[in-house]
Amino acid sequence: MTSDLCIRPATAADADAIVSVLAAAFLEFQPLYTPEGFRATTPDVAGVLARMSEGPSWVVLDGSRVVGTAAAIDRGNEIYLRGMAVLPSAQGGGVATKLLAVVTQFAVDQGASLLTLSTTPFLESAIRLYEQHGFAASDHRLDLFGTPLIRMVKRLSP
Repeated sequence: MTSDLCIRPATAADADAIVSVLAAAFLEFQPLYTPEGFRATTPDVAGVLARMSEGPSWVVLDGSRVVGTAAAIDRGNEIYLRGMAVLPSAQGGGVATKLLAVVTQFAVDQGASLLTLSTTPFLESAIRLYEQHGFAASDHRLDLFGTPLIRMVKRLSP
């Protein structure tokens, strides 16, 4: 990976690459998901395009190659971060930090006071990353088609 990371809003033309990043990022964890939970976590092109219609998405490029992605939904006072993924070969290179910075700035720009996400308890490195960036697990437990989820919250300064 080069140090030439560029982040930009995703377009419909990025849908195939986003599908590939999501599939590669979560593949090793597939046995820990229910089949329905894994399908929801790794949508097909139609699912990615549907997400894009619900709120902004971003891609991180290393040269011309998409190595990371994230999406958000504006829920008024809360921005929900979803679909954040980084190719295994690009993990540890600052891609996730870049995505979190862009989504956090989007939340601030929208005037939200909360940035939230849900993750699975077995994505331990993702949880550590989120905690390093100011997220804390809430007591509110969720479920994604039988796969347990943890809700994480970051309070944003006014």
